Amino acid sequence: MFISLIIPAYNEERRIVDTLEKADAFFQMQPYAAEIIVVDDGSNDKTVEQVEAFQKRASTPLHLERLPENRGKGAAVRQGMLHRAQGQYRFFFDADSSTPIEELLRCDDLLEGRCDVLIGSRALPESKIHQRQAWYRTTMGRCFNRIARMLRLTVYSDTQCGFKGFTQEAAELCFSRQTIEGFGFDAEILYIAAKHGLRIVELPVNWYNSPQSKVNPLFDASRMFLDLLVVLKNNRTGRYD
Repeated sequence: MFISLIIPAYNEERRIVDTLEKADAFFQMQPYAAEIIVVDDGSNDKTVEQVEAFQKRASTPLHLERLPENRGKGAAVRQGMLHRAQGQYRFFFDADSSTPIEELLRCDDLLEGRCDVLIGSRALPESKIHQRQAWYRTTMGRCFNRIARMLRLTVYSDTQCGFKGFTQEAAELCFSRQTIEGFGFDAEILYIAAKHGLRIVELPVNWYNSPQSKVNPLFDASRMFLDLLVVLKNNRTGRYD
């Protein structure tokens, strides 16, 4: 298996089929073997039924992993990366397709061995934001990134874009040490990768905001800021060694 695409999903019955159709069609045009892994994060809508129905007609191998309860995006991605994926290269990808699946065509730095981790970034000058977030979500993201950089947890201008790729070895190293199960897991994963000297490259992306975001601007924002303190504590106690 060359590429594993992990899609975390929580109550995505309205969007998951469209995303799976696009990914399936894309992989059928590629010369390599690929698999799609949907990790259902305890959905209480018809996400699972939608995925199971699509499995019957998908051309690309499609696997469904189910968490018994809603634990968070970080938990869902970790489940796919460590316990299901077989690919030499492993990407996680948002269920709303905010970053189009065609961006995989621009991941040569990872696929040709020039880096260990590739992260999509909406903050690079070359990135194209076709539909912007609401102002309060943009402000929340900038504040989070500024604090993360002040705490010296990252040097990257966008840790939260839902498009990241890893070699098999990098995925196993990073996600086996991951502790954060919510939206703050991206920053933790990048911190672990940098701590272990992995080569990280930023990729400017095309990006389309989805108005149906699952991020709560109050609860999730507060939790994400607390997650940064968890990263500091974990580092001091040797959790990431």
